[in-house]
Amino acid sequence: MFGGLAFLVDGKMFVGIRNSSLMARVGPERHDDALAMPNVRAMDFTGRPMKGYAYIDPPAISADQDLRSWVLWCVEFVSQLPQKKAK
Repeated sequence: MFGGLAFLVDGKMFVGIRNSSLMARVGPERHDDALAMPNVRAMDFTGRPMKGYAYIDPPAISADQDLRSWVLWCVEFVSQLPQKKAK
């Protein structure tokens, strides 16, 4: 769907990799917080920004602790989402 590698929790994407950027599902409530950080930009691979998602460019995740912080943020968000209905 995103043209990259995605990681899921309970069937819901929380982060992925597209080219050299991390795709982060930060949630709509904290979207603006994420975009205010250095080396973070709107996720707009379709031409329209996706509220609740951001691209994190390599300088922002070069340290293990920085990457870990983004991953934990995203896991926390998707863990609070309702369960997907079985198909």
